[in-house]
Amino acid sequence: MNLHRDTIFALSSGRPPAAIAVVRISGPRARFGLETIAGTVPEPRKARLVRVRDPKAAEDIDEALALWFPGPKSETGEDVAELQLHGGRAVVASVLAALSKLEGFRLAEPGEFTRRAFENGRLDLTAVEGLADLISAETEAQRRQAFRQLKGLLGDRAEAWRARLIQALALVEARIDFSDEADVPEDLVAPALKIARDLHEEIVEALAGADRGERLREGLVVAIAGPPNAGKSTLLNRIARREAAIVSAIPGTTRDVIEVHLDLDGYPVTLLDTAGIRESDDPVEQEGVKRARARAAEADLVLWVVEPGAKAAIAYPRGAVQGQGPAIWLIQNKADTPYPVASIINNNESEYHFIERYSISALTGQGMNELMNKLSTYATRFFEPVEGALVTRERHRRTLQEAAEALDRALAKHAADREEIIAEELRLASRALGRLTGRVDVEDILDVIFRDFCIGK
Repeated sequence: MNLHRDTIFALSSGRPPAAIAVVRISGPRARFGLETIAGTVPEPRKARLVRVRDPKAAEDIDEALALWFPGPKSETGEDVAELQLHGGRAVVASVLAALSKLEGFRLAEPGEFTRRAFENGRLDLTAVEGLADLISAETEAQRRQAFRQLKGLLGDRAEAWRARLIQALALVEARIDFSDEADVPEDLVAPALKIARDLHEEIVEALAGADRGERLREGLVVAIAGPPNAGKSTLLNRIARREAAIVSAIPGTTRDVIEVHLDLDGYPVTLLDTAGIRESDDPVEQEGVKRARARAAEADLVLWVVEPGAKAAIAYPRGAVQGQGPAIWLIQNKADTPYPVASIINNNESEYHFIERYSISALTGQGMNELMNKLSTYATRFFEPVEGALVTRERHRRTLQEAAEALDRALAKHAADREEIIAEELRLASRALGRLTGRVDVEDILDVIFRDFCIGK
């Protein structure tokens, strides 16, 4: 433990007022801090009721439960103390103020507790990222994925891969360094390449579901699009079960993209309400239409909403549905009006790739149960194949791609008789896996990872 390091403290529970507030202290003077403001240090990992005092003002602040976790067997790997206080604003402010008066103590920066846990070997980088995702998880699927990463789903696998790579590299380097020794086997490269080949296959397989593994963190994107006055905003409000978008009979009311985040049977969904797509002389509406087209093109699923009487050929731009881009469902809204349903279909319908068709009334709710059931089924099928995905972030994907490419070069025909080339490529692959877990060359990315944490974590 670095005795010259600051001791940090922060509120590690939710914003007061609350029933309980947890103040965490970590660092070389954590024991001194606890003794100073609580008058005692309890047995490790056993709570004790204490009276919290401000040593400068010589007055009691609160009664609290105190806990003591000596390093290295603590959350951060350092000495850690916790106070479970009454969660009033004044109580928390007074305790933080009392700690700030102690020499060598300062308020923690965002993510600093977790960063110290990483630096002290309590977590690797993939577990740190899993913790960040667990804190921000909004659905059951996101929680499950984040918890698996926190518990070492990718980190443990990467370390096992790296250990095998080091074994292969040792074989090749033994062949290079001791080729003249009589007791060194002639063919050490072949078993090393066998290890490299197996690892390459495993890493490529892990990368196969990378895109959707990353998408589970962000959510399935569903864009509600279509011509003006088709009832898109009403449909958004109906699905969201709240007034998230302004509804008006005046065409062109929606000018920008409105986002609503939903939990759909445990899966994250981002619902987009876009501007009505039509020709317009209004520059503001033109910008809204431009953004609507762009967001619809980037979505995973488009609900193309039309009024009764509209034709599919008019409704959706032909160039956008030639088997590319998002899946498209055709939604005939305002089914409670007396227009014939058949008028939505035209003779050129086969040119358009509407995977599903529904007739609904976003105003009355007619047909909405069927549509919502289908959306739930779609989300489940979209995410289920990657529920156990190893790769959940772009950083994971890029680092594993580097490792796979290095292994691919080591296995290339031109490298077969060049032990030095094989050794260098195995070394590069091992270094890439080391960066994945944070063992080597990660200083440039640490600030990016930890800045997303809140103070106190």
